[in-house]
Amino acid sequence: MGSSPHAHSLPSPSTPAGREGLAALLARPHKAVVALDFDGTLAEIVPDPERARAHPGAVPALAQLAPKVASVAVVTGRPAGVAVRYGGFAGVSGLDHLVVLGHYGSERWDAVSGTVNTPAPHLGVAAVRSELPGFLDSIGAWQGTWIEEKGQAVAVHTRRASDPQGAFEALREPLATLAARHGLILEPGRMVLEIRPPGMDKGVALADYVREVDAEAVLYAGDDLGDLPAFAAVEKLRSDGLPGLLVCSGSAEVPELAERADLLLPGPAAVVDFLAALAESL
Repeated sequence: MGSSPHAHSLPSPSTPAGREGLAALLARPHKAVVALDFDGTLAEIVPDPERARAHPGAVPALAQLAPKVASVAVVTGRPAGVAVRYGGFAGVSGLDHLVVLGHYGSERWDAVSGTVNTPAPHLGVAAVRSELPGFLDSIGAWQGTWIEEKGQAVAVHTRRASDPQGAFEALREPLATLAARHGLILEPGRMVLEIRPPGMDKGVALADYVREVDAEAVLYAGDDLGDLPAFAAVEKLRSDGLPGLLVCSGSAEVPELAERADLLLPGPAAVVDFLAALAESL
């Protein structure tokens, strides 16, 4: 670990386990995985998810960090190709060690090959997609909600509704019932309800990837309920003796995540600053 003008700006985790995880990453970066959610962590949450883009400092920070660690993994519910476009990750010098695990790990994009590996679509997703507009209309919840097509999943956003939280709560149970009818599950988030196939989540994706690269330390940063399985995966890895650091990007909307984090950062800009400082510290 060399000296640098940014090293002093690395915040200290608030927990012993977090401090151990950061120390292990700094000591053995070439055996560490740095895993990051996209929306709310590398990109600000915006009313229209199609307009989400990585923070301007994200790619430079990652390009500085990636060559110094075993891998940087972006773990997202978005299709892998969409996250690559919105992140601006393709063709960037220094990002050879970057992978994007899309659709909760069921899709994968590697920077080295520049290709996406995609599974066959789940038939239930197509059925829900066709039913959803009429379904929302029938329960009086169409006004102000917005459907996002996600390829392997479909999501209903309530952030634009006149009462976003009220619409979210009103839709949660009916959408869970609709999902179950087609062999799918409902994943709630920050003013969004996503219907997707079962069997994959960010925790499964992260644990599988950590084992694949034979990592000896892991950092995971996220902001939403969908990141809780990844937090649980890191906690399990820590109980098995592999040091880990849990970072929460923002805490106002998802206290469940903040309560389990070792380090709280106020949003994507702070996450990017942390990644840059981490890179300079290695």
